[in-house]
Amino acid sequence: MMSKLEQLRGITTVVADTGDIEAVARLKPVDCTTNPTIVLKALGTPLFDEINAEAVTWAKSQSTSGDALVSAVADRLAVSVGAELSKLVPGRVSTEVDADLSFDTEGSIAKAHAIIAAYKERGIERDRILIKLASTWEGIRAAEVLQKEGIDCNLTLLFSMAQAVACADAKAFLISPFVGRILDWYVKSTGETYTSETDPGVVSVREIYNYYKANDIKTVVMGASFRNIGEIEALAGCDRLTISPALLEELSKDEGTLERKLSPDNVTPVEKIHMDEKTFRWMLNEDAMATEKLSEGIRAFAKDLQALRTQVSKRLAV
Repeated sequence: MMSKLEQLRGITTVVADTGDIEAVARLKPVDCTTNPTIVLKALGTPLFDEINAEAVTWAKSQSTSGDALVSAVADRLAVSVGAELSKLVPGRVSTEVDADLSFDTEGSIAKAHAIIAAYKERGIERDRILIKLASTWEGIRAAEVLQKEGIDCNLTLLFSMAQAVACADAKAFLISPFVGRILDWYVKSTGETYTSETDPGVVSVREIYNYYKANDIKTVVMGASFRNIGEIEALAGCDRLTISPALLEELSKDEGTLERKLSPDNVTPVEKIHMDEKTFRWMLNEDAMATEKLSEGIRAFAKDLQALRTQVSKRLAV
């Protein structure tokens, strides 16, 4: 009998939420997605010793110094991790724009161009890469510009319909609505226990998926941030799901029947929402969960980015 992972692959594109080379090679996802946390963890493993050494050697050949050099080396390391992952997946690798640019549209665009150029130097074309941007108003505006240039974007840290609608209007290639982090907030806020069907994160992604399909929106919906396989099973049939190695392993060992929950052929009609900056900011402000989790996510990624830069500084000082 097929495992639930094999059944899931028949109805959903499975993406690995990891920089673990061995796990990606073993589990064979179509795409990989990374973030500063994943990059930092990957670079701390022996598999990336050569990449760390190469980055230090490269740094010695550069004319810049100080913070600018440290930032450049951190960027190089992130792209190097992505480049290694691209050798193992047939699809795309997501690489994140610095979290401290989350409210800087022009800075985000410039960083995206630099990331694409760095991949190209390694022989990896833009059609293998997704630029990850936080789903702030400024990040979404950056994605709008990049998409017009033919650079596909993955809008992450997405917790609300307001963000999803704005991303669709910007014609983002893909969004990553979070599931587990939404559940975390509601469990802490209400003290309640949720089933897979009542899980607020699952409900949120289902509503976004329905809105997109009902309005013939082409942006890909990729559920992310899962706490258990129940959440994954509840979103079976979603365009894509990005899943950690531990949960992929669990799905691969479960031979039960997986029921399809989402399908573009089974949606409820819903009117399109008019979205402008004022509406976006008001809707986000009125959603305490989305406001808090977006800010928290940006801070967490910024913290790990700074940890990576600190690590780079120590290596360069040796």
